[in-house]
Amino acid sequence: MQTYKFTIFYIFSIVLINIGFVYVPLIPFLDTMYPPMSLIVGIIFVLRDFAQKEIGHKVILAMGIGAFLSYIMADPYVALASLIAFAASEMIDWSIFTFTKKPLPKRILLSSLISTPVDSALFLYIIGHFSLLATATMFVSKMIAALIIYYYLEKKDNEYIQL
Repeated sequence: MQTYKFTIFYIFSIVLINIGFVYVPLIPFLDTMYPPMSLIVGIIFVLRDFAQKEIGHKVILAMGIGAFLSYIMADPYVALASLIAFAASEMIDWSIFTFTKKPLPKRILLSSLISTPVDSALFLYIIGHFSLLATATMFVSKMIAALIIYYYLEKKDNEYIQL
């Protein structure tokens, strides 16, 4: 029996992060107003990659469910910004996952490297919180999450090879 734990976690992470962008106040930092939620958004992209592994291209449906729940529970404007940014980065990720045929760890790393700056800048711009600092922080957060998963999966693959 197949479980959909990563897909479920992905949907809930979308909602929780969007709620956070609505209710966690901006803080002044280096001549800009900085969204602290930028520090933790990396998990969404890794969960999306694992959800895509679980359900394939139906991950778009999971994204839609997360956006719909965010629309109801967070703020319609933030939910729409999130959906637009996720859709843009999902197209990039979908292309990488579909056409590169690289092993999963490398696809996660490559897709994160390319799609996360697009997603971060677009989302922050739409909600009116764009700054280079916030965009860079979101990118770094997402890349740290991607690197952790990359090294975990690489180690796991190497353990199987050594058996």
